Formats: sequence, C-alpha cells, structure tokens
Amino acid sequence: MDGTEDSVGQPGSAERSHRSSVSSVGARAPDVLVYLADDSVVPLAVENLPSLSAHELHRAIREVLQLPDSAMDIFALWLVSPLLEVQLKPKHQPYKLGRQWPELLLRFTDAPDDDVATDEPSLQFRRNVFFPKRRELQIHDEEVLRLLYEEAKGNVLAARYPCDVEDCEALGALVCRVQLGPFRPGQPTACALREQLNSFLPAHLCRRGHGLFAALRGRGAKAGASEQGLLNAYRKVQEVASGDSKREASLRTHYHAYLCKCHELPYYGCAFFYGEVDKPAQGFLHRGGRKPVTVAISLEGVHVIDNREKHVLLGLRFQELSWDHTSPEEEESVLWLEFDGNNEGTPVNKLLKIYSKQAELMSSLIEYCIELNQASEPDAPQDGGTGPASTPGPSPPPSQRPQLQRQGSVVCSRIQHLCTIDYVEEGEQIKRVKPKRTTSFFSRQLSLGHGSYTVVQPAESLEQS
Repeated sequence: MDGTEDSVGQPGSAERSHRSSVSSVGARAPDVLVYLADDSVVPLAVENLPSLSAHELHRAIREVLQLPDSAMDIFALWLVSPLLEVQLKPKHQPYKLGRQWPELLLRFTDAPDDDVATDEPSLQFRRNVFFPKRRELQIHDEEVLRLLYEEAKGNVLAARYPCDVEDCEALGALVCRVQLGPFRPGQPTACALREQLNSFLPAHLCRRGHGLFAALRGRGAKAGASEQGLLNAYRKVQEVASGDSKREASLRTHYHAYLCKCHELPYYGCAFFYGEVDKPAQGFLHRGGRKPVTVAISLEGVHVIDNREKHVLLGLRFQELSWDHTSPEEEESVLWLEFDGNNEGTPVNKLLKIYSKQAELMSSLIEYCIELNQASEPDAPQDGGTGPASTPGPSPPPSQRPQLQRQGSVVCSRIQHLCTIDYVEEGEQIKRVKPKRTTSFFSRQLSLGHGSYTVVQPAESLEQS
C-alpha cells in the first residue's frame, strides 16, 4: 500500500514514516513527491499547490508515467502514514488535507500526542479500492500491470495479505521469475535463494532460530516455507513460461499470473483499518482481554485478521452480515457485525464488537461498497454464486474460493477464537438459546432477495436451557 516510481529516490522502509510529499526549492514551483508501489518517486512541479485537486494531480501523474486513460479508474491517490491511510476523492485537495492531518489522527486513531505531532503523511499512487477485480483481469498495459504487481507483492511480503505456505511459495516463485529471469538448472541454488529470501517470502516465514534451542527443536518444529519449496515452485514457473521469447511479453505474463493468484485471496484490493476484539475467556480465572486486529474491507465483504497470527478470524460477504457503528461520547467507538452462527448446535445470530476509532470510517465504506455493488451489473463479485451463468471472462472470486479452503487455511474463519455475543429475543444475551428473534438489530444490511444472511427463526422443538 505504498507508492513510488521514477528516479528521484528510493526511501527504505525505515524512512517511510518520515517521508514528505511536499518540498520547495527557492522561488521555483514546489515539488509534489508522489510515491509508487515500488518505492520510487514521481516529482511534480506544480503551481497553486494549496488549491490543487486530487483529480488534477492524478492526471499529471498519468501523463508523466504515460499510463492509459483506464488508469484513472484503476488507481487513486492516498494519504498514508504509519498511523492512518485515507483514499482521496477526486475533489479532495491533498495539500489542505495534509495540513489537517493532526486533526484526522486525533479523530480516527489512539496515537499518543507525541506521535501525532511528528507524523507526516506521504502522497501515494495506489490501487483504487472501488476498482473491481474482474475488470483487472482485462488489463493488458504492462506498466499498469507492473504497478498493480508491485503493490500486491508489497502487501504479501508485509503479511497484510495472509497466505498459506503453498501460496507464498507460488507467489514467491513468480517474484523470482520477474527478478532473476527464467529458471536455469543449478542456478540459483536453495542456498543462493536463502540470502535474499525476504525478497520472495513474508518475513514471518523467513525467520529462523539460532543457537542450541533452535538446534534441539530441529525438524520437530512447525516447518515454514523452505528455500527448497520456493526453488521447486520456481522450477514450475519456468515450465509455464518457457515459450515466451520476448522479455517484455514474458514479464507481462508473470505480472498477470501473480495478480490472478492474489485474486484468490478474499481480501485482495481492500482498505485496511485497525482495531481490537475481545478474546474468549480462558483459564481458571476466565481471563479475557483484547487482541489487535486488522479489518479489511473491499467490494466483496469484510475480513477480520489477527495481527499476530497472520490468519483470518472472520470473513463475511456483504449478504452474510448486518452492521452498524456506535460512537458514544464517553465510551469507545465500536463497529458491530451481526451474522449467522450456532451455539452448541443451536442456530443463533452472533454479534462481534470491533473496538476502533475508525468504526465510522469502516461503516461508511461498507455502506458505499454495497451501494456500488447494487448499482453494478448482475455478475458483480458480491453476487457470489447466485449470478447468471453467462458471466464473461475468468470466473469471479467465489468460484475460486474453494481452492483456498484447505483444512487450517489462513483464509478460513476462526470464530472459536472470537468472543461473540449470541442474541435471540429482544436483545437478551444468553449462553444457550431458543431462537425466537425474527428481525435483525441492525437495519443496515444488503437488501438483495437472494442474499444468504438470515435472521434466526423460531424453532419450537428447541428448548432453552
């Protein structure tokens, strides 16, 4: 979710939190530095910077990069810092929003005052959250594909897109192909790949223990993605790409292959928000507490991701949930998600509380995504498997999802790791229930007749304990 391109400079990851997007030299027009996904920079000398709109800057960037007109819908301008990420609307004025950044941090984050005072956003050229994945498959411009590839690769390597080991190896192999060229027997070796493993695999899969403890654990420890596994996947890429004669055509093929693989991830192309959820009570003292989570929202639904374990806790498409947010003056802001579930085999409706000062932003984005889906053609991704069978081109995500449903896959929901509230009648919280409630607590939900979200109906044969 970074951004940068061209030849001015390539700030490292340690510098990102301090980089600025506005510089001024003497009496000449100030340079606006726009960062692309590969950590390069596009400098733009602009006049009348304070009143310049995101739409005007977007057009200037497209001209410098010589991108096709379709890039207007594919990419958007973002203001990004380690504390907050905001996609700009075309009418927004980036300079003015940058000046208001401390106010936004105070409103939407829990950052300490010292961090708020020193935090400075950078202007980034990134994928538009509202650009459908199905349209991405129709892109043929190599530079557009490269920018999308670089952004997706960055999110995979940073573990913002949790992936199973097998998928990490397949994606890493494509990165090897792009960076190292076609596979040649004997080069590179597994040992050679080890030296730059973090360029191909997420950091948490590259960590290796040292010393006696690691030696004693040996092969008994849970295996990560190995250099040999990456090498084997790299060898398979060569078999697929062996017919390519031109380097450019070959790279375009692999950019496309990387994106297609990422499309299998339900949270690809999402916007990220941060919050906390309650842990289930554990132990003799029934201690709970909270765990930090990332909430990923896209045109397809909502996913709650465990920041530490790098796996999905809850994944819902919009037709599977009802939602609302509360922002009481003296209490914490909360995003509420309501969905179908069961309590010891009995159907119930579950409520999940996500504590976050960004609850208002998340709620608004969910509402807007649903509006866009309802206004789009019937074969939009959010329609899932219920759309017409005549959908052109590659199948939408729901048809790809079963490939990822391995036992224990990181993309599978782990509701047992969440502390949810089960409700059935007039808002009464219960442990074992007789479902009687016939309306959702929240009126905000996807109102499509074929949606799969259902409020629990009365079951006279079930007795409440």
